[in-house]
Amino acid sequence: MAPELTPGQQRLFDYMKKTIERTGRSPSLRQAAGDLGVSHGAVSQHLKILEQKGVLKRQGRYSRTIHLIGPIGNKAAVQRWREIPIVGRVTAGLPLYAQQEWEGSLVLDSALYRGQHLFALRVQGNSMRGAGILDGDLAICTPRQYAQNGEIVVALIHGEEATVKRFFSHTDHVELRPENPDYAVMRYGFDEVLVQGRVVGIQRVMETG
Repeated sequence: MAPELTPGQQRLFDYMKKTIERTGRSPSLRQAAGDLGVSHGAVSQHLKILEQKGVLKRQGRYSRTIHLIGPIGNKAAVQRWREIPIVGRVTAGLPLYAQQEWEGSLVLDSALYRGQHLFALRVQGNSMRGAGILDGDLAICTPRQYAQNGEIVVALIHGEEATVKRFFSHTDHVELRPENPDYAVMRYGFDEVLVQGRVVGIQRVMETG
């Protein structure tokens, strides 16, 4: 049996549904408040009540992704999208999802990308061209502080420089291997490299105009 909604709650739910269908992403609280002509606090309160009533589910503290729930408890087909942050800089010592230096966000198909706390990092250079990763691509990553040999990872070198390379661990060093013969293999001591995530996909940003 579907939960009973007040007119205000139903209006917000219908607005969320139409916006997600049209844009593929959940609107921000500020946008929803402006479009509906209500306060930011009213939108926030209605969302909390709608979640308590089981008609929507918010995904994580650091994501504004909202899943609309169908009458039998399944996520509505419209809500196949999720939004993840584009990281401006990888910082050692903090979980990626807790960092605040974002450069926008990226909308993904949630059927393809199911991991928790995914983030995107913009690739610089063509050192991974052989793996189909080009300059300016967005590497979609799952946070992880370890890697298996051969995996493509985001590694932090000397606590400062983030790079996307193929990872190999040897008895006395770590090898970060490019996929382009024009670039040299990088070798570091174990204390010089911190794995921050594994690359699980690539999004190419197409230029228009």
